[in-house]
Amino acid sequence: MMEDLTPRAIVQELDKYIIGQTAAKRAVAVALRNRYRRRMLPEQLRKEITPKNILMIGPTGVGKSEIARRVARVIDAPFVRVEATKFTEVGYVGRDVDSIVHDLVEASVNMVYEQKYHDVQATAEDLATERIIGYLYQQAQRLRKHATTRAAKAQQQVSVAMSGGGAASGEVTRDEGSISASANTGIGQLRALALASEGRRIRRKDLAELLKAQKLEDAIIEIEVNNDLVDNRDLDSTELGAEEWSESVPGSLPPFGAGVRRRRREVPVREARRLLVREEAARLIDFDQVVDEAIQRVEESGVSFIDEIDKIVGHHVDVGPDVSGEGVQRDLLPIVEGTTVMTRYGPVRTDFILFIAAGAFYQHKPSDLIPELQGRFPLRVELASLSLEDFHRILVEPENAIVKQYQALLETEGVELEFTADGLMEVAKMACTMNERLENIGARRLATIVEQLLEEVSFEAPTMKGEKVVVDGEFVRQRLAKLVEDVDSSKYIL
Repeated sequence: MMEDLTPRAIVQELDKYIIGQTAAKRAVAVALRNRYRRRMLPEQLRKEITPKNILMIGPTGVGKSEIARRVARVIDAPFVRVEATKFTEVGYVGRDVDSIVHDLVEASVNMVYEQKYHDVQATAEDLATERIIGYLYQQAQRLRKHATTRAAKAQQQVSVAMSGGGAASGEVTRDEGSISASANTGIGQLRALALASEGRRIRRKDLAELLKAQKLEDAIIEIEVNNDLVDNRDLDSTELGAEEWSESVPGSLPPFGAGVRRRRREVPVREARRLLVREEAARLIDFDQVVDEAIQRVEESGVSFIDEIDKIVGHHVDVGPDVSGEGVQRDLLPIVEGTTVMTRYGPVRTDFILFIAAGAFYQHKPSDLIPELQGRFPLRVELASLSLEDFHRILVEPENAIVKQYQALLETEGVELEFTADGLMEVAKMACTMNERLENIGARRLATIVEQLLEEVSFEAPTMKGEKVVVDGEFVRQRLAKLVEDVDSSKYIL
């Protein structure tokens, strides 16, 4: 909850993944906390307080994007990250700047729907289970009726043969062999239950017990589901981006029972459960309420991170259409300043969305942005270049440190990977050296160096089960010293 996320708590959470850059962390933490403070104010005063947008300035690889990425996981608010280079002025190749708001709304709908889904999931699972039991009951009844009909025909054949004064030409029995052969499968369990119930009604209780014990997972049942749910919603929403996921939100369809296409389909029980839970959840969720809440969240607490804003610094074109960087800046201006954007869910105001922009500004200065846009980012934060000590800390301190990642990966092959203190320092030194000689790509250089350093170990790991690999200073120098010295080769490899 946002009330628990004090500026100090936000900074502490960011410290788990990002080394240094305290000023940027504090600025973002205060800006986010001010969103919460603003919501606590009377409505009249709340309308007068607009977000103080932030411009983060610093070289690549020092943590600008990582701060934004981690903030998205910390805050309970709609968040979207976009790259300014994807935009062109309206009407030309590239994305329209309005898509920032469209993506933010989609992310918000995603967030709210997932929360509503979680609230109704238990009920939806119970309702889906009841429907599956009903389908299984119908299937068992059909199997029982079929078996009874076959038995009656067999008895009739025996009677005819005996009345003719002779024995039957062959044994006539129920197909018990096929039941035994598949008794451990869902289909076999259901068939066996149907045959064993001759002379009494099939009990739903028996089906429920078999279903609970997951003994009918392979049984094929015929279900009726929303046709669009089957065709378009077989992907998990967590695996989709905002735009793709928006097409799979069940609530975006007409209300169930009001012109929705239905389809009968034969599927295993495990697949039926997945489809029916989603359909029952969609019945329980009021999608109009989801949309209203999602739009409110965007307007009151949405956060948009615009990366590489320095790449749209360009000169104005006096003759002909202006598709330069300055043209994009002028299109961004009303979005950042505050306007109304029409989305597929309705109008959305951008007055109180917090915008965080970032750029390396190698070739340009922040003052090269058009004055109007500069004024919309009143808070400036400069991120420092990484030092040797920073590289050393980045290797081991963050919870997702690259050393920890490789240790976990190789552990799956039974290989123990150990980095000594001098080995870590040697890797950090080489990262600094290569950033000085070549392009300075910040902490991203560490990933390149460690990957090259452990390439042979990673390749041979399946044959090294039970072994221990110690990465010390000598190990690093043997594998990378020549490569670092050869500037021509290192340009392409490191």
